[in-house]
Amino acid sequence: MTGFEKAAAIAARKHSGPTVSMLTAYDYPTARLFDEAGIDALLVGDSLGMVVLGYPDTTHVTLDQMLHHVAAVARAKPRALVIGDLSIGTYPDPVTALANARKLVAAGAEAVKLEGGLRQADKVRAIVNAGIPVCGHLGMLPQRVLEEGGYKKKGKTPEQSAALLEGALALVDAGVFAIVLESVIPATAAWLTAQLPVPTIGIGCGDHTCDGEVAVATDLLGSYPWFVPPFAKPEANLAPQIRAAAAAYKARVAAAAAPERNPLSQDDAGKSQAAGIASSHEA
Repeated sequence: MTGFEKAAAIAARKHSGPTVSMLTAYDYPTARLFDEAGIDALLVGDSLGMVVLGYPDTTHVTLDQMLHHVAAVARAKPRALVIGDLSIGTYPDPVTALANARKLVAAGAEAVKLEGGLRQADKVRAIVNAGIPVCGHLGMLPQRVLEEGGYKKKGKTPEQSAALLEGALALVDAGVFAIVLESVIPATAAWLTAQLPVPTIGIGCGDHTCDGEVAVATDLLGSYPWFVPPFAKPEANLAPQIRAAAAAYKARVAAAAAPERNPLSQDDAGKSQAAGIASSHEA
């Protein structure tokens, strides 16, 4: 299937089901494993800035870094739809947004995702009209964390809910095939899901409120113990296993007997040196 066909198949799940499963992936082996598990979409998200590159938030991630990780995931040749995030500052206007979306596609993405609603509609339309599927992203927008002074729940008031719906409808009109809803309170997420004709993919929106769910790989696997979002639902706890494996390796190496050393005696060393000199003269 082409990327366009995969995106269309996900869009159709709004009415036909089943629920859409999406996970972040940032490298080749993770992409292969998630794809073998049957995950519907792999998001090469700018969350890699925190859980892979060690930045405090996603505002430090560059397009070059996104291209590097998109290419790694694409090399797995997954059946899942590969979605690449447009990082902060890469979509200030429709022309620039399209140019950078094309770079992500050239690296291996089959669709792109960007954050925001009304202000992004023209950019989404330009990208979609060029034949590149776009996934929207509303609610808490990580790229605006510095502007907003932290990560805050959205849709808590009627005014916020109405603004989210207005932005979502603008994105739908522009041609998105799905919309990620992040940290929207459950009642509002369910209400938006009921109003929209495209699938909503929830993260931090409660259970059974959206048409699908997306999780950060390290949250799912328990491999980033230094920060776990309160809404995360780990299915594994790899961090202690990784530490234990590394400690076991260290102990095994330390316990291994050093190779037996049998240095030449002084007489043997002298004889060996003399033989070498004689050999060189003969040559």
